[in-house]
Amino acid sequence: MFTGIITDIGFIERVEALADTRVLIRTSYDTATIDLGASISCSGVCLTVIDKGPGWFAVDVSGETISRTAQGQWTQGRRLNLERALRLGEELGGHIVTGHVDGIGEVVSVIEEGGSRRVRIKAGPEIAPFVAPKGSITLDGVSLTVNEVEDSPHGVTLGVNIIPHTAAVTTFGSLAAGDPINIEIDVLARYLQRMEHYRAKA
Repeated sequence: MFTGIITDIGFIERVEALADTRVLIRTSYDTATIDLGASISCSGVCLTVIDKGPGWFAVDVSGETISRTAQGQWTQGRRLNLERALRLGEELGGHIVTGHVDGIGEVVSVIEEGGSRRVRIKAGPEIAPFVAPKGSITLDGVSLTVNEVEDSPHGVTLGVNIIPHTAAVTTFGSLAAGDPINIEIDVLARYLQRMEHYRAKA
């Protein structure tokens, strides 16, 4: 479980085609404190540490994961938003994030707005029912508040504000129109939808 508060920007140093895709990620984390088998969120994807060394750790990315995450994410040189798993007693600074991608969106526009950036993202109809103004959403592992929602026959366009601090400590500083982005809906919205499904059947 994660909070969506990014604590490092890693980058993919090497990609190896094994049974799964093995990815070596450079990090500023003290990897001596990371156990093998630990979970780390990599741009919103919960992955298991299978090897490590000073300044790096490795994960295996399955074909299923690659097919369900942003295109081009698992390539050499790619920067990733990193977050270590939440520990009992730590502050929940963002919202509850599971590290399971629900859909892939596309950045429509990035517009300077005061000192911040307004980012608009379009997503498919599978995401639309779970997005609400002032609700929570996770984009590439970052916990954000939805500021605008525009429904369409093909899905939804949502808007978020990226403050300068968030742009500086995540990969969002280089976000541009056309970029694919991993989306995780609010876990509470997911359970409410499931409850409503069974209520309707009763």
